[in-house]
Amino acid sequence: MSFPLLTATAALPAIGAIATAAVPAQRRTAAKWLALLVSLATLVLAAIVLIRFEPGGDRYQLTESHAWIADFGVRYELGVDGIGVALLALTALLIPFVILAGWHDADPLETHNSRWRPTQGFFALILMVEAMVILSFEATDVFLFYILFEAMLIPMYFLIGGFGDRAHAGTDENAAAQRSYAAVKFLLYNLVGGLIMLAAVIGLYAVAGSFSLSEIAEARANGSLEMATSTERWLFLGFFFAFAVKAPLWPLHTWLPNAMGEATAPVAVLITAIVDKVGTFAMLRFCLQLFPEASKWATPVVLALALVSIVYGALLAVGQRDIKRLIAYASISHFGFIILGIFAMTSQGQSGATLYMVNHGISTAALMLVAGFLITRRGSRLIADYGGVQKVAPILAGTFLVGGLATLSLPGLAPFVSEFLVLVGVFSAYPVAGIIATTGIVLAALYVLVLYQRTMTGPVKATVQGMPDLRARELVVVVPLIALLLFLGVFPKPLTEIVDPAVQHTMSDVQKQDPQPEVEAAK
Repeated sequence: MSFPLLTATAALPAIGAIATAAVPAQRRTAAKWLALLVSLATLVLAAIVLIRFEPGGDRYQLTESHAWIADFGVRYELGVDGIGVALLALTALLIPFVILAGWHDADPLETHNSRWRPTQGFFALILMVEAMVILSFEATDVFLFYILFEAMLIPMYFLIGGFGDRAHAGTDENAAAQRSYAAVKFLLYNLVGGLIMLAAVIGLYAVAGSFSLSEIAEARANGSLEMATSTERWLFLGFFFAFAVKAPLWPLHTWLPNAMGEATAPVAVLITAIVDKVGTFAMLRFCLQLFPEASKWATPVVLALALVSIVYGALLAVGQRDIKRLIAYASISHFGFIILGIFAMTSQGQSGATLYMVNHGISTAALMLVAGFLITRRGSRLIADYGGVQKVAPILAGTFLVGGLATLSLPGLAPFVSEFLVLVGVFSAYPVAGIIATTGIVLAALYVLVLYQRTMTGPVKATVQGMPDLRARELVVVVPLIALLLFLGVFPKPLTEIVDPAVQHTMSDVQKQDPQPEVEAAK
């Protein structure tokens, strides 16, 4: 029996979470180092998965299958395609930076027990989220995926509600109430989506008699699975609603600005760069693969919602006074691009959407973490409280600028490639949608450059005088992310070679081909 590499990649952070939580209360530093070492070991395993994955091989590779709840046909089935392995690698890559960036975020504010912040619990919860997200990218059993989809809400709830932004901690009596509101809103929105999905999962089993993606695909291929049109559409809506909440897609997005605003910067990265990707990934793996006809039926409405997300998110980002909420609304706009690429039903659009998931994760992590370092120094999230930072902390300002330029998809940085592919794919199938989507690019330039101008340029405000520049630990967090943005911006081939075959399988599922360009005959 071969080594269960996929299980090990998810089990290691889960075991590490338990071990970190068990570290004695007085050994906070030991807990931090243990969590960091576990995350680095998980990154090594993810790298091995990436190396062993063959882009031109079987659709699902490194597969594992074991009986779990036999009476209900539930199996522990794992496997990765090109899309899953890319997002698995992204998750394993970002977690060490999240841990390093949050090194002091859960330290006790005071020495007496009433103000004690459970450092061990903070890092244990991060590792537990990593384990569940990785396993969700590997799961090929629908019921197993559902369990993980819901279970990851629990540690995220405690990370948002229990470890708030230090910009408010200890100074605002309403800070705890605001964190609690954001955490409960996050949980309720996602729980409602999950419950609707549960009904659809049960309905799928009643129709297909299986939760296994491979068995359902085989039944479709040999004609033994017949699903009525109305049934398929209702099941699609049940799955899609849950994924649209997680993504988040307008108008189901309102939990995200609250959650990202009240969470620490590393937890905000965990939300938008890692956890939310489960929603868009699931649209590709489950909606399009299980319900191809319903996906095509719903395409016009989904494209319209994605366009609203792009423009609406960007417009609200322009008007924000809070740095973290600005980045949150920018992410809503970017998720609109991802969903637009998925449902354009073209190979360029879906390849671009998958690359967008990866590149958005890296660029948002870079921008949000530098913003977190900035906010920690000043103690405020308000843009108006800054000015002239580049004169007192030039490295911090420079890295903030690069993160911002990546967010607006500047050519030469990784997000440009993915956004360009999405727009090419959309223009070839839906030209009007492509034209509307380009307004998001213009607005992105506006909110990013205005943010930089108001915080980093101009006269040095008295409140930022003496602000220290990035320290060694912070540079270790930011520099590799910026290097990745540059590398993937000029050489995206390693990613596209992994992703493209998986996209072709998805295109085959929905029986779509790329539209042929119309070329007028030469006169």
